Amino acid sequence: MARLLFEKKGNAIWISHLDLMRLFQRSFKRAGLPLKHSQGFNPRPSVSIALPLSVGVESQCELLDFTLEGEYDPKVVLRRLNEALVSGVVVRDVYENGGKLRDLALLACRVTLEYDAGVPQGASEEIQSLFSRDCLVVEKKGKSGLVEQDIRPMIHSAEVLQAGEKCVRIEAVIRCQNPTLNPALLAAAIGKYLPQYRPDFTKICREEIYDDTMTIFR
Repeated sequence: MARLLFEKKGNAIWISHLDLMRLFQRSFKRAGLPLKHSQGFNPRPSVSIALPLSVGVESQCELLDFTLEGEYDPKVVLRRLNEALVSGVVVRDVYENGGKLRDLALLACRVTLEYDAGVPQGASEEIQSLFSRDCLVVEKKGKSGLVEQDIRPMIHSAEVLQAGEKCVRIEAVIRCQNPTLNPALLAAAIGKYLPQYRPDFTKICREEIYDDTMTIFR
């Protein structure tokens, strides 16, 4: 099975996970790259994305596994797919012998907090102190509804920086598997524990993925 690394930016961040899967399936077809299909009564194309991305989240490090019929040249696959994909979805690399997905463990992400009236005084320092606490319990959606979860053990590191007059940026490394932490819960923790610093808008970007040793995962 081959793997490709792609980014999702601009207006493409509003494409849902299922629609993104369909987009790639159609793009392989338009590019003249026939995907293998499963056997049985309901054959499915051999294509899967490692970590589903929430709508509205930007990413520079998405992984998609696929299997083609016959031999192929990775450079040709990259070029043809980028010609067939929509604006904002760009394939950065195509390769074989990717790492086992079970070894994917950590995610570097950027969470940008935007304040229409300007960053409140002391926000960066107070938010940095928040992520240094021993316990951070927030509500998250579970299969049976809202549940409370301590997200602090899933935060590997978090650095809070003021990024201009109206923005605070959180550069964090968090767990992305076993267990998984949604970066949006970092902003949720601010809203719960520091409501005076709740942002007017939040932007999230996945920047890189790693294994447990902080080696870049591919």
